[in-house]
Amino acid sequence: MVAILIGGVILLTGNSRSGDINSAGSNVVIKDGIQYITIDARGGYSPQRSIAQAGIPSKLIVNTNGTYDCSAALVVRQANYQEILPATGKTEIDIGIPKAGEPLRGTCGMGMYNFEVNFD
Repeated sequence: MVAILIGGVILLTGNSRSGDINSAGSNVVIKDGIQYITIDARGGYSPQRSIAQAGIPSKLIVNTNGTYDCSAALVVRQANYQEILPATGKTEIDIGIPKAGEPLRGTCGMGMYNFEVNFD
């Protein structure tokens, strides 16, 4: 949330891309014993911070929709993943069974955009 003072009036504006975080795992679903963590890639990654459960087989799902920017060049070192994502589609990345306190980090190829998943 950003407050802007204009002529004695304070305007409050929100920025969904700047430091956004999932609300209580809204982008995290457990189905048939597998945890799916969904991230959108276009002009950065959203949400930038997520919270998921540790100790469960997990997969990262990256959605693209007309993504032609740097966020299409995804690097997730912990999963030994470095690929150019399709411009539109879903990419599934197996991230194994995460341990508590060991976050998963992703970045674009240039290091401009990033995201983090913390495991509790």
